[in-house]
Amino acid sequence: MMFRTMFYGGSLVTKLMLVAVLGLASPGAAAQQSPDEFVREAAELLNQAVSERKEELASDRQALYKLIDEILLPRFDQRYAAQLVLGRHWRAANEEQRKQFIEAFYRSLLRQYSDGLLEFDLTKLQFRPYRGDPTKVRTVVRTVVTLDDGTEAPVDYGLIKRDSGWQLFDVTIEGISYVRNFRAEFNSEIQATSLDAVIKRLQREAEQGAGDTKAAATVEANAQE
Repeated sequence: MMFRTMFYGGSLVTKLMLVAVLGLASPGAAAQQSPDEFVREAAELLNQAVSERKEELASDRQALYKLIDEILLPRFDQRYAAQLVLGRHWRAANEEQRKQFIEAFYRSLLRQYSDGLLEFDLTKLQFRPYRGDPTKVRTVVRTVVTLDDGTEAPVDYGLIKRDSGWQLFDVTIEGISYVRNFRAEFNSEIQATSLDAVIKRLQREAEQGAGDTKAAATVEANAQE
């Protein structure tokens, strides 16, 4: 239950999760960037994209989803994150189940956290001096976010080096990793039901998000007639 409160319930997550996963640096430039430069540019470009289109994105959910989708897909290591989240169940899954889980998990995240994009405030994000080793395959970039009540929350970004450059696979908020928490939740759910049942649930959640958007658009169109 704490996991759902932390990662589904509050504005803290919607803000920080989107900051973490929206690696906005161009894929070509990412290959030459240090890990902290990659995250810093991501935050700066995210802030610019939001400030220029906030009203439009707030009123057009499909435009918001499209923006996130275009930005996120090339820069978030979906397969690696899904593999870590499923843990031992990944090894037991066939390739079709893996493919379906990756897509369903990503789409569910997209719908769950999209509202946080509109609340992002670059002035509340502070970067800690980078102490990692950029020659390693995996590294962590550490930041601190100032919350609305003035308290500070440490946010660590887990990155992995690919041929195209750095990609994000995990975010840890106040010591709580989204990968570890999703792994614990999905492990319990898979043991109680099955991997296929979890995939179907995630697919329903993604479809419900899209359905809500279509319904809202229909209501607005009818109101204008």
